[in-house]
Amino acid sequence: MINISTDKNKLDVPFIHNFLKDIYWAAGRTIEEVQITIEHSFCFGIYLDGKQIGFARVITDYVVFAYVMDVFIDEKHRGNGYSSILINAMMNEPQLKQIKIWRLATTDAHFLYQKFGFNSLAHPEKLMEKIII
Repeated sequence: MINISTDKNKLDVPFIHNFLKDIYWAAGRTIEEVQITIEHSFCFGIYLDGKQIGFARVITDYVVFAYVMDVFIDEKHRGNGYSSILINAMMNEPQLKQIKIWRLATTDAHFLYQKFGFNSLAHPEKLMEKIII
C-alpha cells in the first residue's frame, strides 16, 4: 500500500541523505545539511507498506511562490508510477493550493513534470541566479 505523508517526524533522514549524497544535483550534501533543508521546507515522504521509498520538498511562502526540490524515488521502486503519485500529492496539498507560481529545475524528468502543467520558462531572460561554490 502506498501512502504519502507531510509529517516530518516520519521521514527517514539517513535514507534521504544516502540517496542525495550521490545524485548529481545534491552530491556531497551532508546529513546535517539534509536535516536543515527538511526543517525549512514543506516535505513529502512516499511510503510503500510503511517503508519510505521516496521524497520531495517544496520551498514556499504559501501564497505567491513555490520551488520544488530533491524529488526522488528509490531506484528499486522506479517504473511503478510512484513519482506521479508523489507530484500529484504536492500539487493537491491543501496548504499549497493558493500558490500562483511553481518552479523547479530538472535535467532529465521534463516528461514527468509536464503531466502536471510545468513548462519551459516563458521568459528565461528575466531570471537570474548566483551560485556560490
